This record gives sequence, structure tokens and C-alpha cells, in this order.
Amino acid sequence: MHKRTAHRWRLTAIMVVGTFFAFGTFWLVQLAQNGDATVDPNTFKNEPDYIVEQFSFVRMTPEGKPRYLVSGAKLTHRPIDDSSDVELPVLQGVAPGQPFTTITSQRARIRHPQNQADLMGDVKVVRPESPNNRAMELKTEALTVFTDEDRMTSDQPVQVTLGNSTIRGTGMEANNATRELKFASRGQIVYPPKAARAAPTITGKPQ
Repeated sequence: MHKRTAHRWRLTAIMVVGTFFAFGTFWLVQLAQNGDATVDPNTFKNEPDYIVEQFSFVRMTPEGKPRYLVSGAKLTHRPIDDSSDVELPVLQGVAPGQPFTTITSQRARIRHPQNQADLMGDVKVVRPESPNNRAMELKTEALTVFTDEDRMTSDQPVQVTLGNSTIRGTGMEANNATRELKFASRGQIVYPPKAARAAPTITGKPQ
């Protein structure tokens, strides 16, 4: 009689443990299928898939020649929309036949499918003087660059220094390929005095 009771207790314990695991497995399956309503399904999709520090890469033209160089302190790529957040970015346009241009800012978001870069914070565009172009410097707080079109736009106040002249306005569109510069709102142009436009010639007897 004692042996039969012990056997029943062992059988009952096995059934209880089996039932527990069965319900636990069922709960896990339901959780995997339905998900937790309190968790955003896009939370993990927005996680970066790679991070690169002190990086640089080259974008090529269809003919296999460099179009522009991109470098920066840190690049964080997010696969959900194929975009990259960049700290201290530097964009350098080196397309054949186009003026060499350097763009810097505090941060940027590069949208790879659109070939677009949104630069933010202390944005500067510098184009040195060349035989065919005057030196140019552009300053603003936000600038969108369409790299494959050599085009830039901004809806922020912009200051452009072209040679010895200064242009200020809000809302701008610039085409680096055609050398066109347009302001959405009324701008202000400051020309230097005539004395500053032509450097004086100094003559004198040698000492």
C-alpha cells in the first residue's frame, strides 16, 4: 500500500511539472506570435547596424571618377531607412570640371537612397578662388545638399561672401554646376568701397 501511494505521488508530480511546462511553452508561443502590446515593433528596427569612427569614403561618377569625398568623426548607420548620422562631417566636391568645394558642419544626416545630405549646426561652404571663379564662402545653420545634382538649398538665414561682396537673405537655392544663386526672400547685398575693390599700387625708393 505504501509503495502504491508513493507511486501515485511521483505520477502526480510528473503530471504537474508537465502541465507547467506545457502552459509555459504555450505562453511563449503566444508572446512570439502576438508580441507585447507595450513594445513598439520598430524599436529594434531603428537600432544601428554598424558604427564607424574616423571614417572616409568616395562617391564615384557613372564614368568611374570621384564625385565627392565624405569624412567625419563618427558615422552611425540605421538600416530602417538606409540613413547615416554623422558627427563633424566634411563633404568635398571633386567632380571633374566643377569647382573644388568643401562643406563642413557640426552634424549631418545622409539619406543614401536619395543621395541627399542634411547638414546642421555652423554650416560652412568654402570654394577657393580659381582662374574662372571668385572665392566664395557660405554660412548658415542648416543646409540640404543634393550631391548628384551639385545643388544646395536652405530655409534658414544665409550669408554668402563672394569675392569682396556680401549677400544676406533667408531661404536659398544654389546650383554649383550652373553657378546660379537664388534667395526666396528679399536679400541684402553689400559691395565694398571702390578703394577696397582694387588693391593700391605702392611704389617707393629702395632703402
